[in-house]
Amino acid sequence: MKVKVQKIDGKASGDITLNDDVFGVTPRADILHRVVTWQLENRRATARPTRERSDVARTGKKFGAQKGSGGARHGARSAPIFIGGGKAHGARKRDFNQSLNKKIRALGLKMALSSKAKDGLVVLDSLAMKEAKTKVLKGHLEKAGWAGKVLVIDGDSIDDGFKKAAGNLPGINVMPAAGANVYDILNHDTLVLTKDAVEKLEARFNG
Repeated sequence: MKVKVQKIDGKASGDITLNDDVFGVTPRADILHRVVTWQLENRRATARPTRERSDVARTGKKFGAQKGSGGARHGARSAPIFIGGGKAHGARKRDFNQSLNKKIRALGLKMALSSKAKDGLVVLDSLAMKEAKTKVLKGHLEKAGWAGKVLVIDGDSIDDGFKKAAGNLPGINVMPAAGANVYDILNHDTLVLTKDAVEKLEARFNG
């Protein structure tokens, strides 16, 4: 699959051939759904567990007489009504982590990239800017006509100038190729890859 490469200012910069094994896979809703669900479930954080009565290490010796004290009967200091006792119906640790086959995860990423390759993929020569300013970058984006939320993926690391210029622009997110994932790709309207990012992503599957 041949795609036109452009510079950040919108000028043409030749063509690039995308690997059909990575960017030409037919998307399947069930695979994408499984991978996105796996990602979101693994992001969930659990409440910090509290110690209930059985978790508190206190003496089991009966500390008071059964009768004659004028108070309620108690057999242990671990009861929730005492200072230092266990908490009644406290928060418990829950495990939301799901397991998903590596092949399914890789296939899901290929399908996400392929869905953007059909509609919503832009390939840039590089993210280097002569004048790395937010105002200049905003002008380039308006000229390019990138609509909605934009995800920009670079190679091993993100160009510092571009990262700073894009920091104050709403709707633009940047990440290195190692961070590319199904949820973020599908959650943005436009996917922008540099030539380095294309090379890294293809090597990620071929390696």
